[in-house]
Amino acid sequence: MAAPAGVLFLCAIHILLLLFPGPSAAAGEKATVLVRAVTAISHTDDNFICATLDWWPKDKCNYGMCPWHDSSIVNLDLYDPILYNAVKAFKSLRIRLGGSMQDQVTYKVGKHYDDCHNFRREDGRLFGFTDGCLPMNRWDELNIFFRRTNTTVTFGLNALRGRHKAPGNGSTLHVGGWDGRNARDLMRYTVGKGYRVESWELGNELCAGGVEAKVKAAQYGKDVLRLRRIVERVYNGTGGRLPKVLAPGGFYDGPWFSEMLRVSGPGVVDGVTHHIYNLGSGKDKDLINKMQDPFYLDKVAQTFSDMEATVRESGPWSSAWVGESGGAYNSGGKDVSDRFADSFWYLDQLGMSSVFGTKVYCRQALVGGNYCLLNTTTLAPNPDYYSALLWDRLMGPGVLQTTAAASPCLRSYAHCSKQKPGVTVLLINLSNSTAFNVTVAGDMDLHPPPRKLLEAEAGAVCGGQREEYHLRPEGGDIQSSVVLLNGKPLALGPCGQIPELRPAVVADGCASPLRVEPHSIAFVRFTGFKAPACA
Repeated sequence: MAAPAGVLFLCAIHILLLLFPGPSAAAGEKATVLVRAVTAISHTDDNFICATLDWWPKDKCNYGMCPWHDSSIVNLDLYDPILYNAVKAFKSLRIRLGGSMQDQVTYKVGKHYDDCHNFRREDGRLFGFTDGCLPMNRWDELNIFFRRTNTTVTFGLNALRGRHKAPGNGSTLHVGGWDGRNARDLMRYTVGKGYRVESWELGNELCAGGVEAKVKAAQYGKDVLRLRRIVERVYNGTGGRLPKVLAPGGFYDGPWFSEMLRVSGPGVVDGVTHHIYNLGSGKDKDLINKMQDPFYLDKVAQTFSDMEATVRESGPWSSAWVGESGGAYNSGGKDVSDRFADSFWYLDQLGMSSVFGTKVYCRQALVGGNYCLLNTTTLAPNPDYYSALLWDRLMGPGVLQTTAAASPCLRSYAHCSKQKPGVTVLLINLSNSTAFNVTVAGDMDLHPPPRKLLEAEAGAVCGGQREEYHLRPEGGDIQSSVVLLNGKPLALGPCGQIPELRPAVVADGCASPLRVEPHSIAFVRFTGFKAPACA
């Protein structure tokens, strides 16, 4: 449901009210962000940032556009230097191979398959396509790329294999047990080649009401248990840790997820994966306004909270993952999902989900559609790519609670700095015309009472320098595809190299406010922030 029109422009209206009477917009509004530094409220996985590669063929179209081109798992150019550099720039980017078509894929290996052909259009089939094929020579090429780029691999398996559609007009229910033999043969081939798959996920959007097909929770629980047993048998004696088992890879439904976890049993599901497309349709004309509306962005917090509670109560041996999220469904919004504005939504999602105990967040998509991190035809990085890269380099696993005395247009999140001392704070300014002069302070009380923060307290826990990474759109246009880092445009080098991401260094840490301009984003690492939670 869309937010009321008055809410959509709250940040802009808030600014106008501040201007009359009072200081000019150039002076900025004072704000304080308090970081609780004694204990962490949650922890993410070391490979929290994740991006997907999908199966969609080039003739996948929405709203009269076909934005996928040659970006699928089976035809993406894995030898393109820009793609290599973009993935390699992460220490170990997690890539999830999956999506809507994964439950129609046959693996061309072993004896347990019949035909294995490329996807082609056919009305009346799931998503309007026939079944597709993953030949082993392509699986080899993918794994060569993954090894060269030190990728952490999550693979989504076909969970409809062996099932049949239940009788009844219009029914999308699929019944019968999962036939895991083709998946087992793929695993055996993978192990025999020495390829590393960190996690195997069963199915895509088959839970609860499903999208074009669904499976009942009790049956799914039995199937996930079967997957766990296959993984254990195939990997037994190979050395190292067993791959994780993930499920169900669909939209959150509390009773369905709880039943699946109950039936599968303790220790079976390592990651409970759910999907987020909280911005609605890619053709929604209000899409760009939703990305700037703090009240709209907050709506999805309930889903994260409920998901956290379901895992805690029904599967405490497991953890919550966002297995796929593109913001707007049906390939995203043209000239919106691949522009600077999307980073307001994307970074807010990363921050919010980590607060609620999410271990991994997979962005749809690395390449393909309008919501891609890399341009689908040129592979040049879109603004969200740089947002993801900065998060990966600066935000460590330890998540700290923040409290902001500020307009709701200023979003704030804090983590222990990644592999370095100190704390990194993420600030997102959704306002189109008001700057914020932000004082960041630390709270060392384990059970602090409500009180006014004193400047002296801030200095007591936050010394050293601060390293600032300010992101703004070129020309102030949030629909720009060019992002400025500390005022300079980020552009590829002559051979497709990812540019260096250098901070502006300020000597006095928390002692002076930092300025966050309108419609901008700032990652700020406080090198001397005393945080016991990060020790």
